[in-house]
Amino acid sequence: MLDILIRAGCFVAIIILGYVLRRTGFFGPETFGVLSKVVIKITLPAAILASSAGKPIDASMLTLALLGLGGGVIYMTAGWLLRQKHSRAEMAFDMLNLPGYNIGTFALPFTQSFLGPVGVLTTSLFDVGNSFVCLGGSFGVCRAVKEGGRVDVKRMLKAPLTSIPFLTHVVMVFLNLNSLTPPKAIVSFAEILGNANAFLAMLMIGVGFKLSGDRSKLGAMVRILSVRFGIAAILAACYYFLLPFDLEVRQTLVILAFSPIGSAIPVFTAELKEDVGLSSAINSVAIVISIVIIVTLLMVML
Repeated sequence: MLDILIRAGCFVAIIILGYVLRRTGFFGPETFGVLSKVVIKITLPAAILASSAGKPIDASMLTLALLGLGGGVIYMTAGWLLRQKHSRAEMAFDMLNLPGYNIGTFALPFTQSFLGPVGVLTTSLFDVGNSFVCLGGSFGVCRAVKEGGRVDVKRMLKAPLTSIPFLTHVVMVFLNLNSLTPPKAIVSFAEILGNANAFLAMLMIGVGFKLSGDRSKLGAMVRILSVRFGIAAILAACYYFLLPFDLEVRQTLVILAFSPIGSAIPVFTAELKEDVGLSSAINSVAIVISIVIIVTLLMVML
């Protein structure tokens, strides 16, 4: 338990370090964008490759991708049901800011550090489905809800298919299903890059942490976060007690269920011409809540 607290405390300390360095001017306004590019396009794909290379996959585990997709559908449905008596714009905002999991820059460092290769493999498969939701799927649906038009399927598919982490997931799943392994030199190189992913991802979260938005909209924030983590608790219980997977897989799914809202959601909220400040605040507070819950769960489960 002490080891878990120390390692988790290190993650939190790195987030705080990033926040303090931005607030004191050590990092400028452009730093978050630079860190984001490095993590998303270099260290995260490398971590995925290095951690999942040579790990055989049973075909039944491909259903984990459906769990990642299904969670997003459940959250969007909840937002649609809860805002039936409100405007299309309000309904679209809730439907966009409820689903999606921040896997690559939040959950993966935790599963990589605490749950090992099985955790990374489970996370990768789960994120295949999740990517369709948080990289454009939810936005496509929500824009159609707000404007009363048709869902732009082409746009929904374009974002994940041009995402380097998503394509890395897909390639590694294909290789592992066919018992193929990348050349050792490539894996070794990826290991060096991937080892930096946890640090850079946590630092990036700290640099980007903001509590913007109108305080009068606190009620909306509480509503969305309550629904988000209430459903997460139900899903986590179902994953842990009802699924027929090994214990390590179910433990990983529990952690993934409590991952914060996808980091790209505020960007899509801006594109939807809705309240970006509120979306950013929800996103940041969700990170804090997720850290507390996940650290507690790790101490209980491990």
